[in-house]
Amino acid sequence: MEAYATLFVAAFLAATVVPIWSEVLFAGLMASGHDPFWLWAWASIGNTLGAGVNWALARWALRWQDRRWFPFKPDSLHRAQAWFRRYGVWTLLLAWLPVAGDALTFVAGLMRVRWWVFFLLTFVGKATRYALLLAALAGAAGVVESVG
Repeated sequence: MEAYATLFVAAFLAATVVPIWSEVLFAGLMASGHDPFWLWAWASIGNTLGAGVNWALARWALRWQDRRWFPFKPDSLHRAQAWFRRYGVWTLLLAWLPVAGDALTFVAGLMRVRWWVFFLLTFVGKATRYALLLAALAGAAGVVESVG
């Protein structure tokens, strides 16, 4: 259970601005024989909840936009919001992308996307990414076994 909890934390942090690659731990745990379903589930849930931190922070961030220390300039904030209005909530299916995905989840919070829509779309995208990683690792393991 400790391995799954560690993966959950790594996936959670990877969805925030912390530079962690949960895929490396995922691959290592899979190679060491951990249950693929539980690896997928814990990584997907952790990564989705980590993205929720970005969403929640952004929900309240605009109240400080007039402060000098606020990290976003008004023009870049308006561009991001215009982009999100144009492409919509479906872009959250891409929240798994490195760097851009973190920005998407933050902008979704700024745009006040409903929490259930946010979590549903973000989970689908992130769970699909981990499922594809799982399939790739399983395929690679099968190739190695057939060669060996």
